[in-house]
Amino acid sequence: MRHRFARVVLSLIIATVFSIFTTAAWSADKRLITEKDIFKFIWVADPQISPDGSQVVFVKVTVNEKSNDYETSLWTVASNGQGAPQRLTSGIRDTSPRWSPDGMKLAFVRTTEHEGKPQASQIYVLPLTGGEPWALTSLAKGTRSPVWSPDGTKLAFLSGTLASDIEKAEKKAESEKQEHESDVRVITRAVYRANGAGYIDAKRPSHIWVISVPAAPSETPLPKPQLLTNGPYTEGAPIWSADGSQLYFTSSRTLEPYYEVPSDSIYAVPANGGEVAKVISIPNGDVGALALSPDGRQFAFRGVVNKPVQSYTQDDLWVSGVAPGSSPKNLTANFDYDIGSGVGGDQSPPRGGGGSRPLWSGNSIIDLVGKQGTGNLNRFDPQSGKFSSVTEGKQDVVSFSASKDGSKLALLISTPTKIGDLYVADASGSAPKQLTNFNDKLFSQINLTEPEEIWYTSFDGKKIQTWVQKPPDFDPTKKYPLILDIHGGPHSAYGYTFDHEFQWMAAKGYVVLYPNPRGSTTYGQEFGNVIQYHYPGDDYKDLMAGVDELIKRGYVDEKHMGVTGGSGGGVLTNWTIGHTNRFAAAASQRSISDWADFWYTADFTLFQPSWFRGAPWQDPADFKARSPITYIEEIKTPLMLIEGEADYRTPPTSGGEQLFRALKFLKRPVVMVRFPEESHELSRSGKPWHRVERLENIVNWFDIYLQGKKIPGYEIAPGIETQTGAEEE
Repeated sequence: MRHRFARVVLSLIIATVFSIFTTAAWSADKRLITEKDIFKFIWVADPQISPDGSQVVFVKVTVNEKSNDYETSLWTVASNGQGAPQRLTSGIRDTSPRWSPDGMKLAFVRTTEHEGKPQASQIYVLPLTGGEPWALTSLAKGTRSPVWSPDGTKLAFLSGTLASDIEKAEKKAESEKQEHESDVRVITRAVYRANGAGYIDAKRPSHIWVISVPAAPSETPLPKPQLLTNGPYTEGAPIWSADGSQLYFTSSRTLEPYYEVPSDSIYAVPANGGEVAKVISIPNGDVGALALSPDGRQFAFRGVVNKPVQSYTQDDLWVSGVAPGSSPKNLTANFDYDIGSGVGGDQSPPRGGGGSRPLWSGNSIIDLVGKQGTGNLNRFDPQSGKFSSVTEGKQDVVSFSASKDGSKLALLISTPTKIGDLYVADASGSAPKQLTNFNDKLFSQINLTEPEEIWYTSFDGKKIQTWVQKPPDFDPTKKYPLILDIHGGPHSAYGYTFDHEFQWMAAKGYVVLYPNPRGSTTYGQEFGNVIQYHYPGDDYKDLMAGVDELIKRGYVDEKHMGVTGGSGGGVLTNWTIGHTNRFAAAASQRSISDWADFWYTADFTLFQPSWFRGAPWQDPADFKARSPITYIEEIKTPLMLIEGEADYRTPPTSGGEQLFRALKFLKRPVVMVRFPEESHELSRSGKPWHRVERLENIVNWFDIYLQGKKIPGYEIAPGIETQTGAEEE
């Protein structure tokens, strides 16, 4: 018996050794991921399953390295997994595909070019029985969010076009005289810019239009669109009533909503034109993401109660009758996770992403739930709120849609080693079946590794979840330089999704630590809101506890540690180096240094007591105490500042520019890297080359101070030794 046991043990040892050597050899055949692999990435976006569940149409996003931009086209694939995906449209800026109710046509949004300049986006119709897509609209300010009427004869959509714009265009076409158009802006509202979108034209809010859809483009002239809503208010994406007689939408109907808590309600307007009427509202609450039940008698929607005003308030799933004055019911009041959102990464589709609403499936509602670093679908009973899982696993469901009867789902799923592919599943909860694998060939050549999940205890007993991305050839007996990477928000979350940044930093020889400190989402309402009036502060202590936890494990070189983060992570990076000198270098991205300046210049207001109890002049001591610039004398860590020059969310003037000038005055090691025309979304959807150069600059900075490399380009003058000690080679 003992001999038999020994043989079994010996066999297991041999198998284990063989497995290790096989894995090592297999890994040796692969290369490390590079910053420029982003040029080869392919993203799937906005999956829309056909009414009968047989096909899925989606947006395929690729990089055009030559033009330094992204291209989007529409593709389709059979939901049974038989056959490769097929391209549907030849355009390079096609997005927002939507099936007609009979599945015979697709409406989508296309942006064309004229003399090298993008034109206003218009709705096109593609007959799936054969033929080329044709333009249905030609509105001066473009169109978005097309949605079919139940009988398939009309499309509703949003546009900022005014009736006067149409008249002006007609007169311009008749006249050869070019009238002067002023580019002077008269600003009357506190919110007048939007990050990424630029200046807001308050005279042209987004309104609801309807247009008839002819059977073919040969029916001329094409029908003219009808403006259903007007006035100074912006409307949210509409949905049709079951009988097609009216359209429901969300709106605040408030001229300057920042003076109040968010308060969107559900409104209705007759499909043939008429008066707008309020249907449903939540007292002191906000409504969004409408979905109508199959019988047309109930709404499902995401909503929040905004009093008391908090720094973070979870969305809940609500239901209501459609009759005016019906009382909404909160299905998830006792469900302490995030409805409608998952986790964040740097590889969501950079263009054409679309969005998802709750969906009805039989007598239940399905929606996305963010829970402890994952994003999965859950099913909710519309009467009791009882819930169960539809999808499970260490993953992030980025977006989803359902067939007409709600029985079949199309899912876009990302994991730490998969950018995001298309899957299909039965709504009953069957295991998702993969339909696309666009990045498999590339990733088969790259040595990607799964991060390690760690839970640790912070200073006050709170449990903090974090992940550690290690170098592909990690050896636990060695000491590695560490990069602490802090997420923004501050109310967002890292988790089980693909992050190019972490994989690449690890490939460059770093251990990357990325925690979800207090204030992060996916851990409940109290955990998210606990930083109200205390940000930054105790979240910084959570981060340091995570660093200490890793140091205890023996493989981190605590003399060679770096810290970085963007947006809220940039704030915490600035705060960290003002409160400790334990880091050898820092890279602060799109940050804030002075909260008072940010209050005055950001693209959104802090008029509500969410982060601060009042305005800067009402509580100057609090603004000063929580501003990293206050601790400028304590900053001795070599600092790189990453700034997008078109960033209206964290304007450089309230962030990196201040720190740069102050540290230069103090003769401390500092460099600022500025990205022309880039918004706050630089790391996620900036121009491809800028995304690459952002990564290169950050890791160059860490290579100098954490690995002792000499990299030219950051000296005051070429060939002259600076405070950094780096010389041009």
